[in-house]
Amino acid sequence: MAENKAATRVLASNKKAFHDYFVDEKIEAGLVLVGTEVKSVREGKLNLKDSYATCRGGEIWVLNMHISPYEKGNIFNRDPLRERKLLLHKNEITRLVGLSAQPGFSLVPLSVYIKGSRVKMELGLVRGKKLYDKRASLAEKDAKRDIARAVKERNQY
Repeated sequence: MAENKAATRVLASNKKAFHDYFVDEKIEAGLVLVGTEVKSVREGKLNLKDSYATCRGGEIWVLNMHISPYEKGNIFNRDPLRERKLLLHKNEITRLVGLSAQPGFSLVPLSVYIKGSRVKMELGLVRGKKLYDKRASLAEKDAKRDIARAVKERNQY
């Protein structure tokens, strides 16, 4: 019997998080959304730039994730910056709370995507980068781009 793998489509990614933090671990979590928010997310109208996750009452919540109001949603639209609950198993929550309580660690949304018919979020356990780390990663990225450019030019002839 063949396995049915659900197709994924990335709707938004947090590029600033990869620039500002070292990602130590990635976790997939479900998002609790209302109908008009799902329609807006499917159109790609969300922003993860300054968002972060926190634990309150044994649950993990995402704060500052902006989902634009759905154009045809009228009275059913919710506040674009409201707190949204993440769906994780209890043992994952306790493990993440313990790890993020350590100094220098925090939980940051890395991307939002559709997997099958569900809206999922990739949550990252991150450590902050210092200025010299950011410079080193930029230099590494520039070097890779220069190498790729040189290889492309050489293969052109």
